[in-house]
Amino acid sequence: MKIRVGQGYDVHKLGEGEELWLGGIQLDHTHGLIGHSDADVLIHAICDAVLGAANMRDIGFHFADTDPQYKGIDSKILLKDVMKIVREQGWEFGNVDCTIVAQRPKINPHIPAMKKCMAEVMNVDEEDISIKATTSEKMGFVGREEGMAVHAVALITKA
Repeated sequence: MKIRVGQGYDVHKLGEGEELWLGGIQLDHTHGLIGHSDADVLIHAICDAVLGAANMRDIGFHFADTDPQYKGIDSKILLKDVMKIVREQGWEFGNVDCTIVAQRPKINPHIPAMKKCMAEVMNVDEEDISIKATTSEKMGFVGREEGMAVHAVALITKA
């Protein structure tokens, strides 16, 4: 059996009046993430981790932000497609461990809904998706509430 791990990292700027999508769900907040798609920084980091583990490059390679068909796209569609192309190469998802770095809003109350949503999209068990949240102690771009970042590590296997 082959076992591989991949690391994903993504950041997006926050903008006033934008919608905030994180882990496939919309959070109520005064600011939202800005991007070519819906800017779901958590899903993007997971996509990069899974693709990286399969040695299939990254989300930007498969879904270019210069391609108009992806303008405003729901990142859950991208995640579902990533799982499909990785599985077509014979890989199966093991687990993912993610850390969301955001000063506000509080993320912890939303983690169960994020896990449920993404588990359904990925066709995996909720227990295989770990999401943690932290602040940057008011330091850097996250601390100044200019953006959010996510780190993700995924494990995949092939028989």
